[in-house]
Amino acid sequence: MSEQKYLGEFEQVILLAVMRLGSDAYGKTVRELLAEQLNRDVTVGALYATLERLEVKGMVTSSMGEPTKERGGRAKKYFKVTAKGQQALKRSKDALTQMWQGLTLRGRGVQL
Repeated sequence: MSEQKYLGEFEQVILLAVMRLGSDAYGKTVRELLAEQLNRDVTVGALYATLERLEVKGMVTSSMGEPTKERGGRAKKYFKVTAKGQQALKRSKDALTQMWQGLTLRGRGVQL
């Protein structure tokens, strides 16, 4: 078994959102995408704590944009998923796919 740990669900959705947003991935757009796609309201604190943790792990990098008038002269912090982050996502996806093989959920309102 691999010594590498799997990503948690929240880490996965954050990485996927950053990848989906591409060059427009910063705090506000990540939060908006998660609200739109997953109906999940993420606090700014939880989002940035997770992004910082992923950066420490080498799964994302960040860079500062130019200050903008609309933000009162503050710059946006942009994020990008690294090759290591993409590998971790693939490992997590593969593990879940393997665990789901051959399973059927049964019960009221449950369909796969």
